Amino acid sequence: MKQKNDKKVIRAWAFFDWANSAYNLVITSTIFPAYYVAVTTNKANGNTVEFFGQRFVNTALADYALAAAYLIIALLLPVLSSIADYRGNKKVFMQFFTIIGSAACCGLYFLNSNTLEWGIFCFALAAIGYSGGFVFYNSYLPEIASADMQNKVSAKGFTYGYIGSVILQLICFVFVLRPAVFGMTESSAAQLSFLLVGIWWIGFALIPFRILPKGSPNAQPHTHNIIKGGFIELAQVWRKVKNMPELKRFLPSFFFYSMGVQTIMLVATGFAAKELEMPTEALIQVILIIQLVAIGGATLMSRLSDIYGNVSVLIAVVIIWIAVCICAYFTTTALEFYIVAAFVGLVMGGIQSLSRSTYSKFIPENSADTASFFSFYDVTEKLAIVAGLVGFGFIEEFTGSMRNSILLLILFFVLGLVFLMLLKRVPTKSAGDTQQLV
Repeated sequence: MKQKNDKKVIRAWAFFDWANSAYNLVITSTIFPAYYVAVTTNKANGNTVEFFGQRFVNTALADYALAAAYLIIALLLPVLSSIADYRGNKKVFMQFFTIIGSAACCGLYFLNSNTLEWGIFCFALAAIGYSGGFVFYNSYLPEIASADMQNKVSAKGFTYGYIGSVILQLICFVFVLRPAVFGMTESSAAQLSFLLVGIWWIGFALIPFRILPKGSPNAQPHTHNIIKGGFIELAQVWRKVKNMPELKRFLPSFFFYSMGVQTIMLVATGFAAKELEMPTEALIQVILIIQLVAIGGATLMSRLSDIYGNVSVLIAVVIIWIAVCICAYFTTTALEFYIVAAFVGLVMGGIQSLSRSTYSKFIPENSADTASFFSFYDVTEKLAIVAGLVGFGFIEEFTGSMRNSILLLILFFVLGLVFLMLLKRVPTKSAGDTQQLV
């Protein structure tokens, strides 16, 4: 393993975010949701669709598909990450999930009103590839950066992700807004965008795959086969977590506020398209605003955390998220949605970056099983997404309005805030820890 804080390694690591964040922007946030709503809405059935013989509200079906994908990841990653620590080959898993995700995005090129089942399958598979690769990407952070640099490096990764995704979004934006210039229809322009995401994802991922080390194996001797050893490694990490008061408080807080954050990021475009009837062009503009503001937000939160401490800044950010949800509930015009989106961008990058670096600092320094520790982090996030999406989709189907689902998100953030306040009361090990985290 190379020395920590190597600029070349850190830059290569950040390029993984540059590569796969295009999926997060184009597929989950802008062009795909708008295209999906368009091809699944018709005069005969309204906004309901038939999926393998069962009828669903179209946006609720997409929520359920994502929830299923993240549930699969939540069940798989503890084993896979333990094996990665056991063998020291986390980069192989990053490559595997990247190939799956990028191929699935390319597969979305064939989605239309007659291939719904295929489209939902690829949509879910792309989510598995994205989230699966991210757990091993995250686990590199304590290996490549010292504790005093992790806030800055974590923010750098998210910044690269926002910039890269915006660049590809602008390229897709040209095709979607002026399809006739390129001899395409609006539908074929959207489908081309999905193909470009897959190519962009696998293409730029070659940079970190070439430079990042394969990962450091656990130095302890192993006498079990790879599968059994993976479970044993996971059990050992779980026992460590139970004896870490910071992690015992931070993980439930992260779980609850991630329910809100991740759900908002995944359903915001569908909400604007259905509840506010905003056109595709406006939706793309909104998401671009969010991404551009988020670049500054991630950097701002990193600097504030150096002054006021990670947990204190997280508390302030969660309070802003609660205010954002309340405003979103009462939003009825496009202008109001633009304003809300700007605040979402401010706190979106900050809370993700700061959560990752805060958790990284709670992990024992120079630990050999970083992938297993980060599997707890990522499984917590994935289960939060599952619960958030299922709850959001259920309330929409039950009440007939996505607006009512926002009330559930407010509850999630409040619970996350409570656990963060409890975390501030946990005694830290030293004055340096206090300044750094609380």
